[in-house]
Amino acid sequence: MTELEDKQVVESQRILELLFSYMPKIAAERKMDNLLVLMADLGRSIVSADRCSLWLVDEDNGELWTKVAHGVSELRIPLNAGFVGYSVRTGEPLLIKDAYQDPRFDRRSDEKTHYRTTSVMTVPLMNSMGHVMGVFQAINKQGVNEKGEQDVFSIQDLERLSLTAVYSAKTVESAMLNAELEATQREIIHILGDASESRSQETGDHIQRVAEISYTLAKLIGLPEEDVDNIRLAAPMHDLGKVGIPDAILNKPGRFTDEEYAIMKSHSEKGYNMLCNSKRKLLRFAAEIARSHHERWDGRGYPRGIAGEEIPLAGRICAIADVLDALSSPRCYKQPWPEEKVKEEFIKQRGAQFQPELVDVLIEHWDEIYGVYRREAARSFQ
Repeated sequence: MTELEDKQVVESQRILELLFSYMPKIAAERKMDNLLVLMADLGRSIVSADRCSLWLVDEDNGELWTKVAHGVSELRIPLNAGFVGYSVRTGEPLLIKDAYQDPRFDRRSDEKTHYRTTSVMTVPLMNSMGHVMGVFQAINKQGVNEKGEQDVFSIQDLERLSLTAVYSAKTVESAMLNAELEATQREIIHILGDASESRSQETGDHIQRVAEISYTLAKLIGLPEEDVDNIRLAAPMHDLGKVGIPDAILNKPGRFTDEEYAIMKSHSEKGYNMLCNSKRKLLRFAAEIARSHHERWDGRGYPRGIAGEEIPLAGRICAIADVLDALSSPRCYKQPWPEEKVKEEFIKQRGAQFQPELVDVLIEHWDEIYGVYRREAARSFQ
């Protein structure tokens, strides 16, 4: 085997190892921002680029956007800008040895960052309909050639980035469709949540406040990011069953009769029954919150009278958020409680109505959590 063949074997092995390393991470990633960073890292490693970005088309705004690193805000450029804009318009890849010799290159970006762009590759990402949905861009080949000069991208590099783009396109398109479905679910949830709250005269933006308080408490107890996000999305559905409660009971200013209270309590099961048969996991999760947010840690709640850890954790969290908002806000049957009295009530109900550990976190981070209530209430009651 010649030295050249040895190098080719070593390089092929390197690329295979990269693919096997990145594929599980990419397959497990659900967030588009993180996915773009992973794809860019993979592309950069495969072609040994100094920089690599995966730009996506935003047709609504006539822009291309990308996420270049974790924790960094997205970058946006005009849809027709530079080399990536060319690949979007034409659907053609580019292999540029010296960007400064090409009229499509805008030197102002280098002048702002004090960076020197030389070799550039762009490869369009095509969706299943054959339309350009994004562009891979690699900048500056790393290393030097046999003459001691900075290396430039080769036809082989372009082929490798093109293969990466094919895989990336399918993955990104799937993620975009999933994001669209999740966005639709969120919209449905808020529409239905708003519908339930519109029946009541004095709750204002109760569902939004409960969602934000639940989200904050879930974060503080250390739940995984996905679970925290799902609680925030599903919590607005906790009182969906109120759409089935008569107005005369829902907005009654005085005490309920035993019969009226039984009807009012039925909203938990009504909400559950409306959501539990959905094919969407998020809506089924919301169904559990709707049914369990009036259960008590000591088993004296409703509708099932379950106790302790039999109660879904999301329901236990939402129960605290719901009561905090209900006590702190004006209602047709009461004036808002002072903050200190609300805090005392949670301490009193520790281990009775509420899980002790959750109350401990609530009290430890009281200023932060109650601050969420104050912020959201200021928007609601202004």
